[in-house]
Amino acid sequence: MQFTSRSTRLAGAAVAISALFALTACAGSAEEPAATPAAAGDDLGTITVGALATPAGDILKFVQDNLAADAGLDIKFQEFTDYNTPNVAVSDGSIDANLFQNSTFLETYNTQAGDDLVSVGEIYLPSAAFYSDTVTSLDDLKDGATIAIPNDPTNEGRALKILAGEGLIETTDEPTSLADITENPNKYEFQEIENATLPQAVQDVDAAFVTISFALPAGLTADQAILIEGKDSQYANVLATTPELENDPRIVKLKELLLSDETAAYMEDTWGGLVIPSV
Repeated sequence: MQFTSRSTRLAGAAVAISALFALTACAGSAEEPAATPAAAGDDLGTITVGALATPAGDILKFVQDNLAADAGLDIKFQEFTDYNTPNVAVSDGSIDANLFQNSTFLETYNTQAGDDLVSVGEIYLPSAAFYSDTVTSLDDLKDGATIAIPNDPTNEGRALKILAGEGLIETTDEPTSLADITENPNKYEFQEIENATLPQAVQDVDAAFVTISFALPAGLTADQAILIEGKDSQYANVLATTPELENDPRIVKLKELLLSDETAAYMEDTWGGLVIPSV
């Protein structure tokens, strides 16, 4: 189906978004001429970027407070509290870019909403983890244990892949739902829960998979995790925008600052390896 305008696509997005995801992707776009980097001292103006408060919001605030002025850029951070609305906000022009999702999530959003947002590159990996109040290792889970996982296709598949990697279940190559579990020898019971509420589910289940954007505000730490996602994860978060802004000097400069040594050091100092810069 062809969409004649961005506003037309938004009508499709509004319908699709309710069935899309309850969640924090990057497919490359067609090659276009690279934007000319701004010279030092150039006044690039203001860019508005949407993200969840942690860790992306914290990272954007660090860049604004410490790096943006010298680069001639003014970063306005727009906070979101869910994974449903930041893409629509970029598409309708409310914000210029967002930083909250991985490439798989972005691709799924575009497919289901009939949109064409693009990634300009990976920025950091927000490690996800399994948490439990009852066991200290996934290996300690008893037969029939209840495991809470996200109910959006990207992060549900992410959790299932980790469990499969530990040999606890078997799945298809690219799982996105419980239907993709091919073997469940321990007869685990899975609860599909909206990502934002998973921290509260930890006390009610035997284990819960929580992404860092919701784990950190809830006070969950690496020390409390019974299994943390590996650094080779494919779920790095990307800076996303519209095709029209992909090569905008403000986007180019923002990506440069987000991938700077200073920003990488801030991530390490602040989260101790839970947030891994894509450099």
